[in-house]
Amino acid sequence: MSAADHVSKMELLIKVGDLAAAEQHFKLLPTSALRRGAGFHLLHGYVQERNTEKAEAFMSKLTGLGLTLSPYPFTEMMKLYMATSKYEKVPLVIEQMTRNKIPKNALSYNLWMDACARSSGVAEAEAVYTEMVREENVKVGWSTLSTLADIYIKAGLVEKAVVALKTAETKLSDSKRLGYSFLMTQYASLNRKVEVLRLWEASKAVGEKITCANYMCVLSCLVKLGDLCQAERVFMEWESNCKNYDIRVSNVLLGAYMRIGWVDKAESLHLRSLEKGGRPNYKTWEILMEGWLRSNNMVKAIDAMKKGFAMLKDCHWRPSQHVLVAFAEYFEKHGNLEDANKFIADIHRAGLASSPIYKSLLRIRLSAKKPAHDIIEMMDKDKIEMYDEISTLVRAFDK
Repeated sequence: MSAADHVSKMELLIKVGDLAAAEQHFKLLPTSALRRGAGFHLLHGYVQERNTEKAEAFMSKLTGLGLTLSPYPFTEMMKLYMATSKYEKVPLVIEQMTRNKIPKNALSYNLWMDACARSSGVAEAEAVYTEMVREENVKVGWSTLSTLADIYIKAGLVEKAVVALKTAETKLSDSKRLGYSFLMTQYASLNRKVEVLRLWEASKAVGEKITCANYMCVLSCLVKLGDLCQAERVFMEWESNCKNYDIRVSNVLLGAYMRIGWVDKAESLHLRSLEKGGRPNYKTWEILMEGWLRSNNMVKAIDAMKKGFAMLKDCHWRPSQHVLVAFAEYFEKHGNLEDANKFIADIHRAGLASSPIYKSLLRIRLSAKKPAHDIIEMMDKDKIEMYDEISTLVRAFDK
C-alpha cells in the first residue's frame, strides 16, 4: 500500500467516524514518513470530536516522534481550544511553536489573535496583529483583517471595525468569492447596507460562478438589514438564472416573510418554489410550521409539522419545546386523539417528549376514556419525574 493509500484510508476511517480503527491503522504504519502523513488526519479526527484529552496525548506523541514539523498540527490544537472555550491554552501552543522553530502562518495568527481578544481583551489582540504585520514571511490577507474587524465589532468599536473591513477589501481576490461573503456579513452586522450592496456588485466580477451559497449570503444580509424589496430583487435575479431550484435560497426569503407576518406572501413563494421544482427540506417545514402556528392556522401548521417530522431521522433539526407544547395543547383543547397519539409517538422516538406534553396527552386520554399504558411506558423510558400533578393524572386511570 502506497503512502497516498494509507492517508486515503485514514481519511475514510475518520470520515465515517471510526476513530478506533483509524488509531489501530496508525499504530501499524511501519515508517515515520507514513505516520507523518496519516498523523495529521487522526489528530483532525480528535479535534472534530472535541476530544481534548486524546488530542493532547496524540500531539505529545507526534512531537516525541519528531513529526510536528509544520504549523498544521499546532493550528489544529488551537482550533480545538477555541471550540472548547479554552482560550488561555492558545498562547501556550504559540510558545511551543516558537520553541520548536515552527513557522507561524496566517491561520496561526488569526486563531491567536481571536483567543487573546476573548481571554485578555482588544489590546492583546492588537499586539498579536502588530507582530504579524512585522513578520516578513507571513502575508496579512483579508481573513486576518476580517478577524480583527470581528474583534472590534464584539467590543463595540465600530469605527475601528469599519477601518479594518475597508482594508480587508483591498486584499480580496479577483478569482475567489469567499472573502466577499465574510465581509458582507460583517458589514450587515454593522447596519452598513451600502457596503453590502457595493461588495455584492463587486463580487460579480470575480471569475468564479456565483453559487447558491453566495445568493443565500447576500439575501441573509439584506433580510437582516430589513430591506426586503432589495432582497426580492436579488432573489428574482437568482431565480431567473438558476438551473436547479435550491430550496435553501428561497427559505431565506420564506423565513423573512413568516417572521414579519406576511403569511400570504410566504404561501405564494412556497407554492412557486414547488412549481419550479424546489424540494422542501426540514427548514422549509419548520419555517411554515412556526409561521402558521403564530398566525393560528393550526390545520396548516399540523400538516407542516407532520412533513417536518418525517425528516427527523435524516437531519439534526429538532423543533423547540415551545412549539411542541403548543401543538400538544391544541390537540388537548380539540380532543384530537388520533393526531395526538401519532404526535407523542413521533416526539418520543426523537427524544423530545417532556412533562408538559405528557400531561396534555394524559388529559386527552382521560377525557376520551382511553387507557394510557403506552404513555406511561414512554414516560418511564424518558425518565419523566412523577411529581404531584402527573401522579394525580396517572392514578386517575385506575378509578
